[in-house]
Amino acid sequence: MRASLLRPATAVCVAVIATGMLTSACGEGPAADASAAPIKIGLLATLHGTYAAVGTDIQRGFEVYLKSHGGKLGGHPVDLKVADEGDSAASAMPAALNLVNDEHIVAMTGIVGGGTVAAVAPMLREERIPLVSANGRPGMDTVDGFWSTSFRSSDPGTAIAPFIKSTVAGPVFVIGPDYQGGRDEIGGFVDNFAAAGGKIANPGGEPLWTPFPATTNFMPYFDQIKRTGAKAIYAFYAGKAAIDFVKQYRRSDARTIPLYGAFLTEGSVLKEEGDAAIGISTVANYSADLQNPENDRFVAAWRQAHPESPTPTTFAMASYDAAAVLDRAIAAAGPRLTPEAINEQIGRLGDIPSPRGTWRFDGSHGPIQKWYLRQVRAGEQGLTNALVQELATIGG
Repeated sequence: MRASLLRPATAVCVAVIATGMLTSACGEGPAADASAAPIKIGLLATLHGTYAAVGTDIQRGFEVYLKSHGGKLGGHPVDLKVADEGDSAASAMPAALNLVNDEHIVAMTGIVGGGTVAAVAPMLREERIPLVSANGRPGMDTVDGFWSTSFRSSDPGTAIAPFIKSTVAGPVFVIGPDYQGGRDEIGGFVDNFAAAGGKIANPGGEPLWTPFPATTNFMPYFDQIKRTGAKAIYAFYAGKAAIDFVKQYRRSDARTIPLYGAFLTEGSVLKEEGDAAIGISTVANYSADLQNPENDRFVAAWRQAHPESPTPTTFAMASYDAAAVLDRAIAAAGPRLTPEAINEQIGRLGDIPSPRGTWRFDGSHGPIQKWYLRQVRAGEQGLTNALVQELATIGG
């Protein structure tokens, strides 16, 4: 186990880099609290490749929180160390090792892929560094030190399955990417759809798995879907894969079959999808048009930072909340700040005000939260994922 990485702030002259701003604790610019030493937080996210849009939103969400809180968490100036996860656990591991061994972080956040979470878990557990992840998390044998502000990967499908069963009069075709996160996402839907009495349209009753990240041509799959007589489609894709899937769906013979999914139209991909996305329904734990004070503040701060992309995503929101979790836990940990102390205080947080609505961690260290149905519609602000209704509360 590593010793405490912090020294008294009065003995250190530090440049704090966060959200593109440079301030000094040595007399120029805003002065750091003399009782709060600077800390390093590691943010690991996909910044290139298929899920770059997701990783970029995760980075931006965390940075928006930092900027709106003076570049500090728990009163400590933050040096945010950002590393590229890439498209797989194999590419993520060297970046994660660097954050832990060379940058000496006290906590890690971000992470797009569930496979990456599983891969870095043994190292983080050995070093006792808490992970506050901001995207889907796979099932884990032990969750000690691992927290998710977003969701378990199976939660979106779990939340929407009963609604689709009650809405669609007939079998549903299920399709998704062949990797751990994709199988978890699709699995949540299949298990709960079957439990509700739903029938899968796929031959043999098994989901169709597309190679990841190699699949860019979905047209043969849509031809297959059309031939099954499915009355709806349920899919999980994000990033560039979602763009390809949605555009080709609208050009295919399956375009008259209602399309439901998770993350198909989330974030910057919606602009790329354009009118092809209109009418697609998705499940999410957040909508930018939720009415509550925390969301008002978040949306305003986001739009000030990113006027070119005025609608924050669930990925950005979860990362914003990861920063909020660390902010509260670090403040509660007191002056003798260690990774172990941060982890202990996260477990004591209780209710957490959030843009999505108040939530809390459950026994598996995932959020107890509401899930919503949204539909892509065209309006004065262009295309949006308009809030339709609440679906379910998941977690416990």
